[in-house]
Amino acid sequence: MMADRILAIDNGTQSLRALLFDRHGQLIAKSQYAFEPAYHSPEPGAAEQDVQQYWDALVQCCQSLWQQGEDPGRVAGLSLTCQRTSVVALDSERRPLGPAILWLDQRRATELAPLPQPWRLLFSLPRIGPLLTKVRQRAPANRLAQFHPDRWQHCHKLVSLSAYLTHQLTGELADSTAAQVGYLPFDYRHHRWYPKRNWRWAALGVKPAQMATLRAPGESLGNLTADAASALGLAAGLPLYAAGGDKTCEVLGSGGHQSGVASLSFGTTATVNIASRRYQEVVSLLPAYPACEPGLYLNEKMLFRGFWMVSWFKEQFGYMEKLLARKSGEPVEALFDELVSSVPPGAMGLMLQPYWGADLTSPEAKGCIIGFGDVHTRAHVYRAILEGLAFGMREGMDKIVRATGAEVRQLRISGGGAQSDAAMQLTADLFGLPAERVHTVETSGLGAAICAAVGLGWHPDFGTAQTAMVHSGQRFEPNPEHHQLYQALYKEVYLKLYPQLAPLYRSIRTITGYPRS
Repeated sequence: MMADRILAIDNGTQSLRALLFDRHGQLIAKSQYAFEPAYHSPEPGAAEQDVQQYWDALVQCCQSLWQQGEDPGRVAGLSLTCQRTSVVALDSERRPLGPAILWLDQRRATELAPLPQPWRLLFSLPRIGPLLTKVRQRAPANRLAQFHPDRWQHCHKLVSLSAYLTHQLTGELADSTAAQVGYLPFDYRHHRWYPKRNWRWAALGVKPAQMATLRAPGESLGNLTADAASALGLAAGLPLYAAGGDKTCEVLGSGGHQSGVASLSFGTTATVNIASRRYQEVVSLLPAYPACEPGLYLNEKMLFRGFWMVSWFKEQFGYMEKLLARKSGEPVEALFDELVSSVPPGAMGLMLQPYWGADLTSPEAKGCIIGFGDVHTRAHVYRAILEGLAFGMREGMDKIVRATGAEVRQLRISGGGAQSDAAMQLTADLFGLPAERVHTVETSGLGAAICAAVGLGWHPDFGTAQTAMVHSGQRFEPNPEHHQLYQALYKEVYLKLYPQLAPLYRSIRTITGYPRS
């Protein structure tokens, strides 16, 4: 039988999935392992996970595919995408010194080593200094040095979770340039580590020798070792190709590299991305990330708690729908769509600001809901959550468009929240643009598979591969009347919320100490 399958491994925060794709981007088979819990908190603010659990999940998912009747002999190559900004410290034998520190970790280093001159002057500047100090506080090396000094003392390598899993698969400590989203000295403009004399090494507490080797998307990261192949049930020597972080692969897998497309991710962290051939920082000192295509950049706006808010609502207020779904056998998501559709656009004056998680530029920000009246029910609150998230992503897209001059003609939407027809239609109405799903919900895995397809030579370049492997799914056209209402709410209310509430948020933070920066 011809080797005509790609095995894409998608290691997310809540689960790991092993996915088989063909050369046309069709999902052939899938196996999933849920992490319960998704992380551990041994101390306040910590978010850690045993890296052995990730490897065990990968092995179990691959073996499950073959138990389903899929033929491992048809696998031509592998690719890997992981949750971004999660790191692992390794000793001199490249063994983990402890659990992975995940992107959700909220601990901040407060004991920072003094920088050599003249870099101290840079950090003393009134506008730049505070932002750079926050970056230093979040850097994993500085946090390890303060909270786990014994672990840091023996740290020989500090790498992303994807680099660690690559080492487990191939024996090579290598990583994709498109996986470097985090607090390491990576040159986002040129897709490489900074020169060793750059100030970022001292500021972020690491040395060049501690970094993994970098490869561009589509390049080989190595070949499966005999031990890894035996564990996964695959042939030794199969190539592993560089892909990118989960959001980066999601953009590629949703068709987001195409001109005129904005890629929205309705995931735990909600994002809007627009691809560009030119490097430009939409917000000063916050980089444009490398895309899963050499020479391409992604301008991104992120809502940290994103569609986590939807899960939160369902957990706290969705007991009735869960019971009804259990009795009727109908998917619970369909019942929540009915909840949204029972409320008119604008939620009868209820508006939500979706800052349930703050970012570097506004650490004091908190969320709010305004406009309550006696007509409002939990259905109005649920719709206001979806509308607030869409308003936040619309604001992010508008900032990117103003800074880059990009033209957006359509939205490509992926992530778990994109399975909701109500959320898709609401988004099309609010943006005033057609919103499309693609043919599969596994867009991160598809993006990783596209990188492997280019590496295998199945397609000559990323543009051709994306055209051949990404197919349009259901399309939602905007309702002009609804868009007009949303446009007025966006300009006259939503954009004014944060500037007017920011002083109150700062007072809350001063009095209570929350949220922590």
